[in-house]
Amino acid sequence: MYLLRLLLLLPVFCFAVAAQAAPSAVELLAVLGIPQDKLADLNRGEIISQPSQESGEKELAMDTALYLPSPLSKVFAYLQRAELEGIDEDIVAHGEIPPNAGVDAFARFSFLAKEGDEIEGLLNAEPGDRFNLSVGEIDGFKPLKEKLAGAGQQAQTEAVSRHYREILLARWQAYRARGLAGIAPYAHPEGIPAADPAAELRASAASDKSLARYYPGLDKAWLDYPSGLPKDVAEQFFWLNRTVEGRPTAILGHRLVQSSSDSAVIAIRHYFVGHSYNSINLVIGCLPYRGGTVVFYAQRTSTDQVAGMAGGLKHAIGREQMKNQMVGRLESLRKALQGG
Repeated sequence: MYLLRLLLLLPVFCFAVAAQAAPSAVELLAVLGIPQDKLADLNRGEIISQPSQESGEKELAMDTALYLPSPLSKVFAYLQRAELEGIDEDIVAHGEIPPNAGVDAFARFSFLAKEGDEIEGLLNAEPGDRFNLSVGEIDGFKPLKEKLAGAGQQAQTEAVSRHYREILLARWQAYRARGLAGIAPYAHPEGIPAADPAAELRASAASDKSLARYYPGLDKAWLDYPSGLPKDVAEQFFWLNRTVEGRPTAILGHRLVQSSSDSAVIAIRHYFVGHSYNSINLVIGCLPYRGGTVVFYAQRTSTDQVAGMAGGLKHAIGREQMKNQMVGRLESLRKALQGG
């Protein structure tokens, strides 16, 4: 249900932003609302976690932290390499989206012939919760369905994959040109409001206390993208094909990175997701601590699946699932650094 694609390769662009003095690890724990009595657990190398204030009925929010006996430079260098894809075994394929990209940037995204249910579902797409598509994107499959009448499974798979890559390109182009304002809502059946990942991401970013307090320039750039990008921040766009709830899932992501000798922070958002959830906003911070590094990992996931009736119970279950995934990824990070 939830996911994380932390980083991809090396930065594509660089911009600068003035950050305030980096907080101490103990100070940031307080800002995040993590009780100080968990500090002893952190010092023993345990992964500590704490639910965070959620911005609405669709959001799940969790903060986690891990102490690693490795210098900040080593931890951050690892985070900048593509090796982190190895801590998420559900990623089937991924790629960078370069400046002035065309549809070829998504050439390795493809459905498989064995995923016939996905192909049939897209050709018969309607507003609903099976696929996250805009009204225009749904309408775009209708002529393709007519064209493919009588075609074999392989031909249908290839044609739908090509068409979906065009949707990904258009989504990326709109986001790069207009930021959150360029994200088209996901259509729902008549009488049910469309899912609005732009509004959800805006609320999620505004709820992040650590970015706003210690990296105000980065925080503003994140909210106002694409206007006002400062210098010394690395920007990158990427796509993923990840298995979510047993189904192939296209994801479009964007990250901003700022680092210095005494801290590093990474902001990542998934602004388009093929199904199951609407968006993700996460922040990863690295701070020197006790001769090593504390990694803070905060994630906010927006999903219609926890809204409505029995929302409290669904939130509790969803938070636990998200926490387990976050803890698992931090454990994989620890293992990778121990072996490096």
